Amino acid sequence: MATPAGWRQEGNLPVELTSFVGRTRLLASLRQRLQKSRLVTVTGIGGVGKSRTALRIAHQIRRQFRDGVWYADLARLQDPGMVQHTITAALGIADQSPREGSDTLAEWLADREILLVLDTCEHLVDAVAPLTSRLLDAAPNLRILATSRRSLNAPGEYTLAVPPLTVPGDDPSENPYTNEAVELFGARAGAVVPDFVVDESNVTAVSELCRRLDGIPLAIELAAVRLRSLSVEQILTLLTDRFSLLAGASRTALPRHQTLRAAIGWSHELCEPAERLLWARLSVFAGDFELEAARYVCSDETLAADRILDVIGELVDKSVLLSFPTPAGQRYRLIDTLRQYGGEWLDKLGETPERRRRHRDYYLQLAERGEHSWSGPRQVHWFTRMRQEHDNIRVALEYCLSVRGEEGVGLELLSSLWFLWVACGFAREGVHYLERTLEAAPEPSRRRCKALWVLSYIRSAQGDMAGALEAAERCSTEAVRAGDSVAVLLATKMQGTAAMLQGDTQKATALLGVAIEFHRGGRELNPGLLPAIVELSMVLLAQGEPADAETLLLDCLKTCQDRGELWLRSYAWYVMSLAQRATGRHDESLVSCKESLRIKRHFHDVLGVVLCVDTLATLNLDMGAPERTAMLLGAAQANWRTFGLPQFGSPFFTAEHEQCVKECKKLIGDAAYDEAYASGARLSLGDLVEYALDDFGDFEQE
Repeated sequence: MATPAGWRQEGNLPVELTSFVGRTRLLASLRQRLQKSRLVTVTGIGGVGKSRTALRIAHQIRRQFRDGVWYADLARLQDPGMVQHTITAALGIADQSPREGSDTLAEWLADREILLVLDTCEHLVDAVAPLTSRLLDAAPNLRILATSRRSLNAPGEYTLAVPPLTVPGDDPSENPYTNEAVELFGARAGAVVPDFVVDESNVTAVSELCRRLDGIPLAIELAAVRLRSLSVEQILTLLTDRFSLLAGASRTALPRHQTLRAAIGWSHELCEPAERLLWARLSVFAGDFELEAARYVCSDETLAADRILDVIGELVDKSVLLSFPTPAGQRYRLIDTLRQYGGEWLDKLGETPERRRRHRDYYLQLAERGEHSWSGPRQVHWFTRMRQEHDNIRVALEYCLSVRGEEGVGLELLSSLWFLWVACGFAREGVHYLERTLEAAPEPSRRRCKALWVLSYIRSAQGDMAGALEAAERCSTEAVRAGDSVAVLLATKMQGTAAMLQGDTQKATALLGVAIEFHRGGRELNPGLLPAIVELSMVLLAQGEPADAETLLLDCLKTCQDRGELWLRSYAWYVMSLAQRATGRHDESLVSCKESLRIKRHFHDVLGVVLCVDTLATLNLDMGAPERTAMLLGAAQANWRTFGLPQFGSPFFTAEHEQCVKECKKLIGDAAYDEAYASGARLSLGDLVEYALDDFGDFEQE
């Protein structure tokens, strides 16, 4: 199986859904400026094509950047504190550490040659500007291309305004057929009416239409859609009358931003009532969404659920909605400027609170479905699905935090998503939201208890043992008061996890043993029974009882196999590898460790990967390959520092690591060790996995 997108070097640029027309000089200027300036901000009014231009130039120059071109969409972000989390997620960094997010970003980018595209920054300038400065200082080969309706006012920034397209008459010597505004109209019109061409019968009207629309691409594209029912001359006549009415009796031209709003408003008026209503209601979605979500959020007695698909089809035909296929099915997206317009209409209709609440309810139900299904055979599906819905999850959480009385539901949503925070690479974000929501909902309750043990679980994954223990103890205390026996048991399990990481084997044995005993009935398989079994097995290993550890692990592996569970199964194979190595069965240990690593490629389990690589390094040393050991250690340690606290800061892991380093240096000497270590540290995470598995042969040491 291929490694997840965030582990590869080529980047994550979105596919260009429509052809790009014109802008030859602008693209040349932008290319030249990006060679000279490390921070370039593309500015301009809404609908002028800032994002589209940035995406086009990014695709053109992507091969110039050794480590890829990466894209982060900030359009629907509401919390400035989430900017660094959003960029981290876009880069594919599954950051588990408790450090400042900017520290992680800066360290990850430090020696990489990357173009980072930050799209739609104007509402977050105060957060984006200092972050870009910090990242550019830390990463000498980083370049940032931002889009914003206003400058970031950041040090070293070069601002390049995206003007409207040239229109016929701007250059008297220009042939109207080669004018870029006319070309855009012709291209979009041809998509609507396949046999349409700009010719001598309509070029005068098309030219005047483009002039009336001030060369604004979005306005031109919306006008082209009208060709399904109107001729170019009819469109021009109706639009001219409308604009003249708006401009007043003097018939003076509208300012460009008003031209766009007028064009959008005209398109809005020409929609059927059901289309206008759905347009407004769809504005509550962040990024893209699926049909099922639209049906739930947008339907009522005035717009039946069984009509939603047909109305969506009409909005796609009118270029209000974008439609594109994904492996999980067809998804839809409102163009950002049109989403803002729809949001204004939703406010006028008085429906914003209701639709935002229904949006939250849909994603709460989705999160609960994911939680209940996580330990079953569709685990990889839910991993992919919830990462895909990440933007909408954030909007749902922000609703809970911004509306009085909804904080408790926010806790419910957050804690149902424990698997997203722990297993899908968003630990820091989970802590950020949990701490905010727990503070906003201080009264003891079952919801708080669940949120507290989830917070403890995430902090353990981050290596924040003191924080994990504090949350687990709070959970235990409040669970007793609330009469929540399940939370008491899960708090006990989380206290056992913290004790294991702290090296307190006696306390860990007692607490994890209690958790296992009470979860044997099959409830709370994950995060209750299965993690407790794996962790108790590690404690038994530390106590010199590998046979007992293996017995537990075989039971865990059987349970995982029966249920179709993969994520914890990979950890069971990892600990099985440790147990087999402890009894001198190095060949079996190698097979088990690689099996763990292969499973982890289904998930963005970065820390699980580096744990396996650490063990493979030790096994290579045992089997007489110290140079390979050093290379694996270098690769693992570089990723530990980037994605989390090395070896979780836990004596359970650090003692073995330090011994391996010491023995390796003794065998090959410091100089050879340092050379191989440095070579490993340069491997991307994807390359490291392939190297560790030997799937494609060894990489040459540089």
